[in-house]
Amino acid sequence: MMITIIDYGSGNLRSAAKAFERAALAVDYAGEVIVTSDPEVAAKADRIVLPGVGAYKDCRQGLDAVSGMYDAIEEAVQKRGIPFFGICVGMQLMATRGVEHGITEGFNWIEGDVVKLEPADKTLKIPHMGWNELEISSDHILLDGINPGAHVYFVHSYHMQPTSADNVLATVDYAGPVTAIVGRDNMIGTQFHPEKSQEAGLRLIGNFLNWKP
Repeated sequence: MMITIIDYGSGNLRSAAKAFERAALAVDYAGEVIVTSDPEVAAKADRIVLPGVGAYKDCRQGLDAVSGMYDAIEEAVQKRGIPFFGICVGMQLMATRGVEHGITEGFNWIEGDVVKLEPADKTLKIPHMGWNELEISSDHILLDGINPGAHVYFVHSYHMQPTSADNVLATVDYAGPVTAIVGRDNMIGTQFHPEKSQEAGLRLIGNFLNWKP
């Protein structure tokens, strides 16, 4: 059993790996946590985690620059049903496209666009940075034990707007709804950083490790 955290030059990989290792101990998950830039290793994974920090376009280009990595992820997740967890821009890449610094095609796993945050209250700062309270809109099994109002940690200026509300598991309010968690089939993504979100983040990771979609 192996969890692979994809290294393509974007994301706080050490922090993410430590959070997944800690959650694995908490739920008695026997799998090994591996950070890798090797598509052959990713192809053999039982679970795949895609972090991401920075601009959407840069992250997509960084992933595409790792020869064979996108194809390995696509094969594992879309064809073999391996559980997938996208974090921050890693979650945004699941969308159809992003509009930051021009139009950039995403994976189109969850139909919708990644657009600039434009809160109704213009005094609110962009990027949206810090703690916010989850508004849970689904009884998805991955949210087991996570209560409405749980605090999670964000750092972002863009957010996903899925075409179907059925794919939105939770939002937060930032002078308007902001997508916080998306999910479909064997895939989940969080706009917030679960590795920085303390109890709620570790609970979500633990649920993912035990998930059998």
